[in-house]
Amino acid sequence: MGFERWFNRTLNQIWGLVEDRTGMPKWALRPQPDFTFKPSYWTGAFVVNAFLYQVISGLLLLLYYQPSVNPTYTPCGQPSGTLSVAPAAWCSTYYVVHSVPMGSLLLSTHLYGAYAMIFLALVHFYRGYYLGVYKSPREFSWVVGTLLLLATLGMGFTGYVLPYTQIAYNATNVGLVLALRLPTAGNLLGPIILADGTSQGLLSRMFAAHVLLIPLALGGLLYAHIALFESHGIAPPATSDPLQRRRFTHEEDKKHVPFLPTIFFYITKWALCYIGLLIGIAALWPWDLPTYVGNLGATQSITEPDWYFLWTFKVVDFAGVTPVLAVAITNVILLFVLLLPFLDRSKRTHPRDRPFFLFLGNCMLEFFILTSVWGGLTPGQQIPVTDVALRLVPLFVVNAVVIGAFYWRYQRSYRARLAAAGRADRLPGVYPVARGTPAAPGARASEVSDG
Repeated sequence: MGFERWFNRTLNQIWGLVEDRTGMPKWALRPQPDFTFKPSYWTGAFVVNAFLYQVISGLLLLLYYQPSVNPTYTPCGQPSGTLSVAPAAWCSTYYVVHSVPMGSLLLSTHLYGAYAMIFLALVHFYRGYYLGVYKSPREFSWVVGTLLLLATLGMGFTGYVLPYTQIAYNATNVGLVLALRLPTAGNLLGPIILADGTSQGLLSRMFAAHVLLIPLALGGLLYAHIALFESHGIAPPATSDPLQRRRFTHEEDKKHVPFLPTIFFYITKWALCYIGLLIGIAALWPWDLPTYVGNLGATQSITEPDWYFLWTFKVVDFAGVTPVLAVAITNVILLFVLLLPFLDRSKRTHPRDRPFFLFLGNCMLEFFILTSVWGGLTPGQQIPVTDVALRLVPLFVVNAVVIGAFYWRYQRSYRARLAAAGRADRLPGVYPVARGTPAAPGARASEVSDG
């Protein structure tokens, strides 16, 4: 213990000297309170760690990848010197898997890392949704974070077709059909995405978007997100008190744990755990490269996207749902998420005080999980309206009943405790005074008017 104290004290002194000479506290990551040293408070940092690994592994893969659909003189599983009918994009991926030292592990970790990054981004999103971190003063941080999630999904969509496998090519075409059906925007997106209308044009645009355009957007949005985080600090725990301050003062920041070395080492520990788990999964279950585009001799599988877009593909399978309607549903959900900070105006952040938005969040999550599993089990199979109703309506009804029952029980028990304490005429920080009930002397207006 003596060595540990000396080591930490020495690091703090060294870092204090660096901060003093560089003025770093004005632009570096701010200190954080002790209560944040739980994994649930650092889901955003986990997404950043996953993104950094994707950048590093993607740059290594870029050394070997050829974004071309032309056949190439490479073995690709055939005798050396023969002309392979496989496209160069697929052959270069084949070369990485079978000829580059540890290439299969590198490609598998990049693929699984993309899945993990999307999953962690969704976890980060739903944590923020349920705990109300989008409320004042963090509205724009939520909007930027939502755009980051969209950019992450865009990275997954554009990267899916790069190995130029038949199943990925088919799924990408279906996704493009949905995008091009957008009113007005579809006509504008067409020339940008499809280029000259050839397969090479499509692959080149997907490649440029995946390795340059979207990463630049991700980097800019990530900088803005971190800058807003530095401006407002970490969100305090969810509460029923509408008067709770939503940011820490400069004096309070001085008492918090510094970023270096404590927070840096804490995040590094989780980053190393993430990389180790990712490599372990990739080593145990390496990715098998499917057949290339145009291989007519192979059995054609059903068109199916990656798991994070399965729900959209399944919605199109619902009877009466056209591609235009499916895109409209997606846009409505997106607009709701983007405008959420301006729709939920209550000052309370605890989920139990936001039953309506809790219900909507649960409905989105349940719909996403159900349609994703449904799409994986029955890809391309048309679903009658009655089957859709029999599965979705009971799910939403049970959700509403459970949330309503818990909200009623919570409100009743809390009012009973206040009545027992002799404060039934004033409900500070939890519920407004009942209509017509006078406020207690000295009560603030926000305590009795916020609904």
